[in-house]
Amino acid sequence: MVKRQNSRFSNGNGHYNQVELPPRGPVESLIYWRDVKKSAVVFGGGLAILLAMSLFSLISVFSYLSLLLLFGTISFRIYKNVLQAVQKTSEGHPFKDYLDLDLTLSQEKVQQLTTVAVAHVNALVTGLRRLFLVEDLVDSIKFGVLLYWLTYVGALFNGITCVMIGFVALFTLPKVYENNKQSIDTHIEMVRSKIQEITEKVKAAVPLGKKTETEKTK
Repeated sequence: MVKRQNSRFSNGNGHYNQVELPPRGPVESLIYWRDVKKSAVVFGGGLAILLAMSLFSLISVFSYLSLLLLFGTISFRIYKNVLQAVQKTSEGHPFKDYLDLDLTLSQEKVQQLTTVAVAHVNALVTGLRRLFLVEDLVDSIKFGVLLYWLTYVGALFNGITCVMIGFVALFTLPKVYENNKQSIDTHIEMVRSKIQEITEKVKAAVPLGKKTETEKTK
């Protein structure tokens, strides 16, 4: 169960009001920094791994991290065994609680994940088909502009750098939006209405950008 928390929100006049935050799931709680310590650990650890992957190969990063983890668990196991021998206690295996965890995926869970994955793949294939086969001229042109812009992004950044930027944005933009929701929504709505206005003008000027009544009835 996720607890509600309070945070300070700007009211636009330089003053801050105490506002009750909405409940979030475990993943969302990390992204929205409900528990600063947990979010800091996940953010710092993830960013460190991505930085390492930008400097070394994926195999090297995986091997070094696995060796570090294995060294830590073996050292802790030996330490606990020595401590139990000195104190003459029998606490059992130090990782017993983790060894008893059930990590197997049930058939229902696998089917659920498969259904969700298939639905996303079908939606992606259908969307790409309508864009590449120009079902709507304006949408295909906007898609082409996006692809052209991505060529510049690819020239400036490699894949891992884009992942790092996305990871940092994942842990910063949602919180920024939550703290300034009203102001950001106002500006987004202005931009959206402007884009919609331009799109309607283009579709009106280019008849191929919209389906005819005959095509719609087929």
